[in-house]
Amino acid sequence: MSTDGILVLTRSAPYGSSAARDALDVALTCSVFEQPVTLLFLDDGVFQLLKEQSPSAIAQKNLNAVQQSLPLYDIERLCVGRSSLEQRGLSGAELILPVELIDDADLPALLAQHRHVLSI
Repeated sequence: MSTDGILVLTRSAPYGSSAARDALDVALTCSVFEQPVTLLFLDDGVFQLLKEQSPSAIAQKNLNAVQQSLPLYDIERLCVGRSSLEQRGLSGAELILPVELIDDADLPALLAQHRHVLSI
């Protein structure tokens, strides 16, 4: 198993703090410098990928536009913790982008596949 690239792990809800936006900014910045990037959404981080978000009522910008541009930056591997989705009553069909569902037992292997892991 080769170790290459950067895994950006995000656990925060999309709004209420800058953590979700920071994780996207880090991923995009790494990609601009031609580093392979994987995004992993766990816990409340899965809410970042929900379709049709309307954060204007809380004076926030919608993250979905930035997320839809990820493939333009060669960030194509988006992973979501299956148990995080299930615990929140969500399914992959409710997400804005196609994702790879990761079982809890497979998380250590995913972490080991990357040279650097950033938790934001």
